[in-house]
Amino acid sequence: MLVLLPPSEGKAVGGPGAPLRPEGLSLQGLGRAREAVLDELVSLCSDDEEKARDVLGLSEGLRGEVTKNAALRTAPARPAGDIYTGVLYDALGLPSLEAAARRRARRSLLVFSGLWGAVRIGDRIPSYRCSMGVRLPGLGALGAYWREPMAEVMPEVAGNGLVLDLRSAAYATAWRPKGEVAGRTAAVRVLHSQRVDGVEKRSVVSHFNKATKGRLVRDLLTAGFTPKGPAELVEALSELGYVVEAEAPARRGTAWRLDVVVTEIH
Repeated sequence: MLVLLPPSEGKAVGGPGAPLRPEGLSLQGLGRAREAVLDELVSLCSDDEEKARDVLGLSEGLRGEVTKNAALRTAPARPAGDIYTGVLYDALGLPSLEAAARRRARRSLLVFSGLWGAVRIGDRIPSYRCSMGVRLPGLGALGAYWREPMAEVMPEVAGNGLVLDLRSAAYATAWRPKGEVAGRTAAVRVLHSQRVDGVEKRSVVSHFNKATKGRLVRDLLTAGFTPKGPAELVEALSELGYVVEAEAPARRGTAWRLDVVVTEIH
């Protein structure tokens, strides 16, 4: 099972660690593309702080993120699982997983990134700020930039098992499964169901959507379930107590759509 995750806008900072070693990251087929984005981002943030803030979409209060980006090559690096924070990662709770579940997490979790393309949670990276929606002056929109290199490496990374896609729309633009891989991909969204004047209404609530996805991954890792395809995933999630509505692809080469329906927001 391969689980595709979005990163978090907020990142942990501080702590000891040697600087980034790009050659030590997973998915080495992305190495050249990573170097190009890293060079462009460091140069932008080193040369013109105001332009960098504008390009990165940062408020005055986040000015320090520009300085942090300028020092990416010398900043302390830590495992990506320690760097990414926020609602999804709090709910996933990587530090509190038991040993067997942590091993499964290192094998199966892949975090998409505007800067790195995608990394494993054990890959050592520095804290940074660069979303997939950024348009770097020399490279253009990062979602489009990553499509070609990701298309080259991801089919092999996906292997021959289930691909569980929990990415947000911006990060899904960097790679969309095709062909045989798409047939064993399940794209999940979380819907909040409530009755208003006797009529059921469903909506996506961002905070709860992220938290539910984090808990869902944690439950799968803890239970040790390894579904081979979307149909087996539906069975596994149902066994774990989730209410799941599955929509099989209408045509070959497209992913399954799974809705996880919840009635309580927490």
